Amino acid sequence: MKNRNIFTRIFFFYYTGFKSMTIGKKLWVIILVKLFIMFAILKIFFFPDFLNSKFNTEKEKGDYVIDQLTNPKTINND
Repeated sequence: MKNRNIFTRIFFFYYTGFKSMTIGKKLWVIILVKLFIMFAILKIFFFPDFLNSKFNTEKEKGDYVIDQLTNPKTINND
């Protein structure tokens, strides 16, 4: 095992660690399900594709983003 490179040793370190887990496997399943819900499901409902619905070309999208980053709207506190 000493002749293997660092990436192979790291891989086998994690491989043997996950292979011998009992409760940890269930926890990783819960973590992966939560990540799927956060990134797949919530994105559909809470983060619509604003730029594709408003602009037709990549140049228009880029110009809009640059304009919003360089000239942000200010809030008036009257």
